[in-house]
Amino acid sequence: MGVEAGAQAARSRALVVLRMRSRALAVALMPAAVAVILLAGAATGRLVGPGWDAARWILTPVAVLVLLAAAGIALVVARARPAMSPTIPITEETAPDLYRMVRDLADRLDVPAPSAIALTPDCDSWLEDRTHRAHGPPPAEEHDDIAGGGRHTHRRPPVAPVLVIGSPFLWWMRVGELRAVLAPVVAGTGPSAHPDIAAARRFVRGLDAAVAVASAPHRGPVSRGVLAGVGWVARLLLRSCRVHAAEMERGVAAAAAERAQAVDYGLRIVAQEQVGLAYAGWDRLLTRVALPAWRMGRWPSRLDAGVVAALTELSRRDRLAEGFASRLGERPACDLLEEPGAVDEAASLLAARLFHGGPPGPGPDWSPVGWSEYPEEVVDRKWRIDAARLHRVLDSMGVRPAPGSAAPNTGGPTLSRVLDHLTDQADHLTDQADHLTDQADHLTDRADHLTGQADHLADRADRLADRADHLADRADRLTDRAGETPFTARSPEPPPDDEEDLSGTTPRSATLAARLSAELSREEATATPSPSTTAPFTAASSSAGSPATPDPAALWDDRTLPLFPLQPPRTARELLADHLTAMICCAAMDTAGATPGLDWLDGPTLLHNGERTADLAPKVLTLIEDGDSTPLRAWLAELGIRPEKPVRLG
Repeated sequence: MGVEAGAQAARSRALVVLRMRSRALAVALMPAAVAVILLAGAATGRLVGPGWDAARWILTPVAVLVLLAAAGIALVVARARPAMSPTIPITEETAPDLYRMVRDLADRLDVPAPSAIALTPDCDSWLEDRTHRAHGPPPAEEHDDIAGGGRHTHRRPPVAPVLVIGSPFLWWMRVGELRAVLAPVVAGTGPSAHPDIAAARRFVRGLDAAVAVASAPHRGPVSRGVLAGVGWVARLLLRSCRVHAAEMERGVAAAAAERAQAVDYGLRIVAQEQVGLAYAGWDRLLTRVALPAWRMGRWPSRLDAGVVAALTELSRRDRLAEGFASRLGERPACDLLEEPGAVDEAASLLAARLFHGGPPGPGPDWSPVGWSEYPEEVVDRKWRIDAARLHRVLDSMGVRPAPGSAAPNTGGPTLSRVLDHLTDQADHLTDQADHLTDQADHLTDRADHLTGQADHLADRADRLADRADHLADRADRLTDRAGETPFTARSPEPPPDDEEDLSGTTPRSATLAARLSAELSREEATATPSPSTTAPFTAASSSAGSPATPDPAALWDDRTLPLFPLQPPRTARELLADHLTAMICCAAMDTAGATPGLDWLDGPTLLHNGERTADLAPKVLTLIEDGDSTPLRAWLAELGIRPEKPVRLG
């Protein structure tokens, strides 16, 4: 370990953690030590008498029980499999240039080189200790939290930690930038190799794994009771050393950063800007582009390549990103891989598994999709499926075209049916009544003027006054109708009691949104794929001799997927907006020649005459919240979209 101040602070904190471990061991051995003294005193004849005999009879069984409990806890802590990040392992044969770059970097930093390299579908890099004996691949049928119980295991020689690299970095960063970003990470192998720090880390990770074992469900009452005690002790020890363990890790990070300052310092400042940009592009790509495909049972097979396209598009749009596109002429870091396409496919599948909870491999309901196929295979299908669901819900509500609707009686699904249902007819009738009232006032004034003229105009004035009275009566009737339900055949049901905030919408929008939410929940409950029905996927299965394979058969726990959900469940209002937008896009494709498209930053988009349409979302929200379809109808007329024409549904 170097002489950095952070390294010395980390070692001192590690010694504190180890002292706490020693104290816990001393507490466990204390009853046994007292019992041995009492027994030795009896054997030598020094501690005799009824009191000493009673103490021996009481303390000896207690000491045995405490020793057995301590041995059990130590066994669980030693055998429990520590958490391991889901990654794509990269062997040296499949990325010799990458391994060579990392070893050269370790030599420049004068630290041990990482033992292996793995990729993760996230914008981060770190060192991960995988020296625990339980990290050896278990049998395929084993899926328990305690590995190797009851079997003889061979102690592994100490090895350096594994370097985990975010896969988006390899595709977006240049080789020099990647080396600069990895420098402080690789420098962490120096403090990690110190025996005290390594022992403290193993102790803390063992306690954390023991807590996970104790918290696992689906155990018998006896096992649950025993493990509850183990979990209580492990949590107590974790709480006692939590602060010191955190300070130890901060010291290690500070020592690594200090050691890495001498390596590509200027380039590392520029590379850190690329880290933030890559994170923004990756997050946007997952939430706007990948998530709609995952929800349909398709997973984009080139997510990392999509990051480059998304960030290139960002550099074209955003003047703050000017100059980033010029970097694309330099050698990308993915060239350090022998087969970057296969690695990208494996990382893309792992991303879908982590962020969405999809099956571990392709299947009939979980197939890959290329970027060139995305508009037709994902965008078009998504819109038509959503539009079909919207009309199914309207059918279940008994909604029919409104009286006076512009839609002909074709019997097919039309956009006019949705617009007429969501439009607030009361406001429309009120506007008509106000207009007729103004006409009546105008005619009344004109009649008063004509009454003062010649006698031969008196009859005409009387007729005009009668007409004004008739119009006023008609206006009163329309005003009365404005407060009534526009469709007397079937009144809308009150919106169901839902947790979503639909107070800012019309009653019809709230009812339809709640029905759509319930319908989508039923579909998801009946169509959720089971991970166990699909064979595990490896990148080798997609191409012969592929360089990358996911970690063997559940070295990480996949029973709580998705581990990192991208977004909370959509609200009922958002579902209604998405379905209404999908119906509008279907009408545009079928009646105005529009086409589905892919925007790298915003996801599915509608192309009209080869250009992206804009300003649709505010008009959709106006219809949902205010019941006013006038802006949306004007937008449809401007693009030549005919809402009265039937559309093709999915």
